Amino acid sequence: MEIKVNKEVRDYTESLFMGLSVRQCVYSAIACVVAVFLYFRFEKLLGLELTSWLCIIGALPFAALGFIYFQSMSAGQIVMTIVKSIILSHRQLIDQPFNLYFEAYKGVMNKYDKKLFKIEKTRLN
Repeated sequence: MEIKVNKEVRDYTESLFMGLSVRQCVYSAIACVVAVFLYFRFEKLLGLELTSWLCIIGALPFAALGFIYFQSMSAGQIVMTIVKSIILSHRQLIDQPFNLYFEAYKGVMNKYDKKLFKIEKTRLN
């Protein structure tokens, strides 16, 4: 007997209908409604072939919202992260070198440099 356990416990999702989670069922239903609406709205106007492509393109974003996961983020969270990182927190980054160790020991180095300068000065005279 074998018991299947997810490798990551946090990835567990409860199935609602045909193995789909609640999120996937809701967005699948929305995608179907959008596709049906687009079909009935544009079938006589554009013809069957163009209407079918329009239905696919119209349902695609809603299907993506329900099924796409990347680095444990859903498609909606991915879009919000992109909006926050690119649009809301856009700033110009300036690349300036900074030596932390030099800045920390600048005072100590100046004191020893003055002593060395006095020693060099007395040696030359």
